[in-house]
Amino acid sequence: MKAEMDKIVSLSLGENTAELQKYLSSLTNDQLISVITNSALKGKKVGTTIKGIFKGSPPNSTEGSNRRLLVYEHCIPLCESGELQTEVAADIIGLLMLETHTLSGSSLAQLASLFVDAIKVGKMGSGKSLELFPTVLTALAACEALAYVILSKIKCIKYINIITSGNICKVWDPQCVIHLTTMFRDVPLSSDELQFLVEKVLRMFTKLDLQEIPPLVYQLLLLSAKGCKKQVLDGIINYFKEQDVQQEEEQKHGDLDLEVQSIPQDQLRHVEGTAILHIVFAVRLDHELGREFLKSFKVIHRITSYVDLCPFSVALLLSVARIQRYEEQVFDLLKGAIIKSFKDEQLQQGSKFLQDLLTGHCSVAQMILDTVKNSVFGWDHVTQGLVQLGFFLLDTFGPKPGPFGKSTEGSATVARTPTQQACKLGGQVLLQSFKMHEPIRGEILEQVLNRLVTKTASPVNHYLDLFSDIVVSAPMILLESSSKVTETFDHMSYLPLATVQGLLKAVQPLLKISMSLKDALILVLRKAMFSSQLDGRKSAVTGFLLLLKNFKVLGSLASSQCSQAISSSQIQVDVHSRYNSAANEAFCLEILSSLRRCLGQQADVRLMLYEGFYDVLRRNSQLASSIMQTLFSQLRRYYEPEQDLLPPVKLEPCITAHGDQIYLQEPLVLCLHCSTFAAVLIYEEEEEGYQSDLQAILESMTRRMIKSELEDFELDKSAEFSLGSSVGVKNNIYAVLVMGVYEVLMEYNFVKANYSKSCFEELIELFSRYHKLSEILKEKSGKGRVPSHKTPRSLLSMGFTSTLVTVLFRDTTQSREEALSVLRSNGEFVRYTVSVVVQKIQQLEETGHTDGPDGQSTDRTFRFLCDMTSVLMWRYTNIPSVVEEAGKKEKRSSLSQLCLEGLLRIFTTCQQRYPDKMAQLLSAMESAEGDAEQDNGTEINYFYIRQFQRALFTQLTGAEEDFNSKEAQLLVSILSVLSRQLKPSSQQFVQMITWTVKICKETSFEDAAFSKGLLSLLFNLHVLYKSPVSLLLELCQDIHSQLGDIDQVHKNNCYQLLVLSQVDRVLDEVDWLIARKKSQTASDKLGSGEATQTAGQQDAVEKAVTVQLGTLLTALNELVQTALLPGTCTITLLRELSRTYTILTTLVKYYIQVCTSQHGALPTRFEKLVKLSGTHLTPQCYSFITYAQVRLGSVNCGDDKKKKRRNEVNTAGSAKLLRETKAIPNLIFSIEQYEKYLITLTKKSKVNLMQYMKLSTSRDFRINAATLDAALQEQDASQETTESQDTEETQEPKQKKRKQ
Repeated sequence: MKAEMDKIVSLSLGENTAELQKYLSSLTNDQLISVITNSALKGKKVGTTIKGIFKGSPPNSTEGSNRRLLVYEHCIPLCESGELQTEVAADIIGLLMLETHTLSGSSLAQLASLFVDAIKVGKMGSGKSLELFPTVLTALAACEALAYVILSKIKCIKYINIITSGNICKVWDPQCVIHLTTMFRDVPLSSDELQFLVEKVLRMFTKLDLQEIPPLVYQLLLLSAKGCKKQVLDGIINYFKEQDVQQEEEQKHGDLDLEVQSIPQDQLRHVEGTAILHIVFAVRLDHELGREFLKSFKVIHRITSYVDLCPFSVALLLSVARIQRYEEQVFDLLKGAIIKSFKDEQLQQGSKFLQDLLTGHCSVAQMILDTVKNSVFGWDHVTQGLVQLGFFLLDTFGPKPGPFGKSTEGSATVARTPTQQACKLGGQVLLQSFKMHEPIRGEILEQVLNRLVTKTASPVNHYLDLFSDIVVSAPMILLESSSKVTETFDHMSYLPLATVQGLLKAVQPLLKISMSLKDALILVLRKAMFSSQLDGRKSAVTGFLLLLKNFKVLGSLASSQCSQAISSSQIQVDVHSRYNSAANEAFCLEILSSLRRCLGQQADVRLMLYEGFYDVLRRNSQLASSIMQTLFSQLRRYYEPEQDLLPPVKLEPCITAHGDQIYLQEPLVLCLHCSTFAAVLIYEEEEEGYQSDLQAILESMTRRMIKSELEDFELDKSAEFSLGSSVGVKNNIYAVLVMGVYEVLMEYNFVKANYSKSCFEELIELFSRYHKLSEILKEKSGKGRVPSHKTPRSLLSMGFTSTLVTVLFRDTTQSREEALSVLRSNGEFVRYTVSVVVQKIQQLEETGHTDGPDGQSTDRTFRFLCDMTSVLMWRYTNIPSVVEEAGKKEKRSSLSQLCLEGLLRIFTTCQQRYPDKMAQLLSAMESAEGDAEQDNGTEINYFYIRQFQRALFTQLTGAEEDFNSKEAQLLVSILSVLSRQLKPSSQQFVQMITWTVKICKETSFEDAAFSKGLLSLLFNLHVLYKSPVSLLLELCQDIHSQLGDIDQVHKNNCYQLLVLSQVDRVLDEVDWLIARKKSQTASDKLGSGEATQTAGQQDAVEKAVTVQLGTLLTALNELVQTALLPGTCTITLLRELSRTYTILTTLVKYYIQVCTSQHGALPTRFEKLVKLSGTHLTPQCYSFITYAQVRLGSVNCGDDKKKKRRNEVNTAGSAKLLRETKAIPNLIFSIEQYEKYLITLTKKSKVNLMQYMKLSTSRDFRINAATLDAALQEQDASQETTESQDTEETQEPKQKKRKQ
């Protein structure tokens, strides 16, 4: 065959075409095929050979045309055989493409059929020749006619479409899917054909090997340039979503056979990452594709269940966000989705009705966290978006500044609101990203520290929490960026004190493993100590105290105190060699010498120092001696050493004057208290030194303070305590100091007394002086217009208070009986002790810590709470209130009431600050009681609920004059708090509801506050058990029977507003459900044929909505017939009616949408609902509107006697009238809108719904001219009379007459 090939090549290179044609005619078809095959296999001169054959085969002759077709028919299978080199096959296909336009129509048709048959039998495995197919079809479409079919171009194109459709309809070999998709990019397709093709390719995804998915995605995205963009994107996303779900199922059920197991997780994640890259690249080039992508997600965002969002789509959104034009849209979309998801979750958690109706909740937050977890598989294009999203959430949903820049939310509280949860999610995203991705760590750290420095006007608790978590999770990584932390230290003296405290606390683990960081901090703190700004000096004190607390002198834990295991041997050596206890001691003493300079500064700095010493002494007790030496030298400045002189303290140096202003200079009491605490510690450690001197001073002070009268301090009854004068301010400061000294001495004497009767008698003497001064302060402060006196915060420590209240009520030791009787017999002292307990608990509830020793230790504080709870509970349940009749005559709470208030505050504090320890608190109470043996937390909780129920029942069964409203309200509040610990599915919860319903039905006390509290408890319980609409109906019927019809006058009660607030809650749930259904209907339009409902069928959600609204309409029907008093109740009812009609209109619009898309019949229940609204509620509404107008008018008109004053309050009165009467036209408009859409629905559904509606005839808005003139003349006359009287009396200019 070589000779033939050479001959063809040589002839084709010459000019004699006739000879070439003659030679080719002499060769048979088999010979020609052999020539082409041999040259192609050898890869030599194949291109020249084929060119020569084409040159010698003129297309206008039959022989030449047939020869050309032969070449095509042979070369196409040859290229697909896989025997040729890639370059050779590509050259052949290129030559064939150049000559395709020369083929006749019949030849092109035969070639097209050849391709279709090859695809049909799966012979297009390599797909190399498929590049030729679009060229063939294009040439065929451009051909003037198909000679052997019909001579019409239109028929020719139709023939091409038949071929193309035939191709699409065939079952494809998975191997050729990518090649076919590539081919169809160049094939002219109609929109229907393109849609059909895209659907087919997307269906093939599941049949392909995972590695073939990314190139197919790429080809599909290129194909989407023709159209079907949304379909392509949705298909790709849904495929990966299904794969993720499959992976999750396999992980949950790990016992699946290996044969059944699908793709490995890491392989799937890498493929997803590649697909994301392809899509983002396509979006960069095709902005229409980007718009379509975001548009589809905006539709998803409106669907309340977020069923179409998944970790893959979240990752895709974050990658697209890197394109600047889409960044803002993506983050706004994600922000809306996150906050809506949290709100929906909260709504579902708070309603048993919604929980039963809808299964589960699709959490967007979990999807985002899953995306962070998946991004570890090389998704570098997603990580930047995650960082942006994290900071976006923290910035948007972080705590906002309250009044004077103070934070409205503490960082210690649990994230409860959707906003707080979104902020917490931002922190979690950044923390997880920091742990997983090394390249972005520097950026995250820098941005966190920048925000700490720059956001001085708003709270930064969330950034401090994140920084603290980062330090704990990766201290060694942070050491690599220690320069950034050191830079932040340089700004410390300009930052708010709260920020400095949080920053230093967070960075503390690093100080133990980095010498340079510690040195840098000390340098900054020393500079700050001499700052001109007070906050700067406070920051220095905070920093030094923190170092004192954490660098232990003896028994230092060295590196083990660090939160993370440290792998660097160099650092371990550094820790053990440099930070031993001897070095720590020298370091701490050096810091103490720096802190001594604070003793000459403002009271605020000294106060902070004294309060900080408590924690230092507790955490680093070996420093007690040095600290005591510092405090003792300070204390002696204000102590009177002469034993015969009274009083023993010098108060004058404790204050300072600046102009007319008097300020506290030395918080002497804290200094004294801290000294006693240090003395006790030294005594425990059995060390001598300053302790004996201090003890002598305290003994002397006790003796002389008992002898001192108030006159000695110039604080007797004749003294001035007004805060308006400098003398009054000075006396107030003196009084607080003296009372504080009494308290410190009381605590000291109790501790050293060892239950000695004489010491306790001295303690009572001290208390009587304290009490006397306290009473004078109360008396003096009550005389002004506004009570200016606030009870000073007690300086008794939490631990001492806990011990004191325990021995007063529960200590039964025989040997202590006599001594304790001295304290117990003094009723005022017992009362004072309980009130201090309540005060301490209140401080803990508000700030998360208390004053004095152990105030910062959460564990010890909780232990004290447990002790206090058991004592207060014992006191309340064992000593009946009847014993306290004497206290009832006074205008103050009884002791039992104080105990109850303390218990309520403890339970509330525990739920807020220690949410996981509530069962432990109740168990501690129970073990103290010793008469209950439940092990189950729920049982213990219910045991105490029953005790409080009995107490409330006792209150309610007594005579009405003996009823203590305040105590009953406290009991209801406690029951409300404890009931939150019960599981709604438990038997105890049901018993609790039953009991509450019974009490509500049987109680008839006319006490508004108690009734509201009890009803609130009932509703809060009921909503977690089942829907409260049936309960609302009963209450509305009860209100109607109590108040009577609108044509009667009856007494008022306090239930209406509370009931209406619950109506609002039910309407919220119904509105949410309708919105959800509307969104789902909109998204299900494609499958409307399957979703058609018959008249007898109804979706569960639709049924629930209809039933809820039906019951609600019946309840409102009762209320609109009730003679409510004009004012807030009437206006609120009008607003709720208006909202009810708006929601009915929304439901009607939903059914209009259903009828338009599905052509289904209306459910029977809905028709009944429309009938109920038309025949029962609407007519009564119009009657109520007339009643409301009359009553509101009568209230706003008033008597003729008040006409003189009317001009003075004219503007305010008309504004109020306008506000109140605005609800009426709003209601009428809502009713008319409802009826308008009912007419539309009647037309769409062919069901006459308007037969139930009776258009009102009472709304006659025509103006009666005669009546109007008479009214205007009367008003003018009355205003002129009023104005003339005002002029005579005041001689002031007339006011302008208002336009009517």
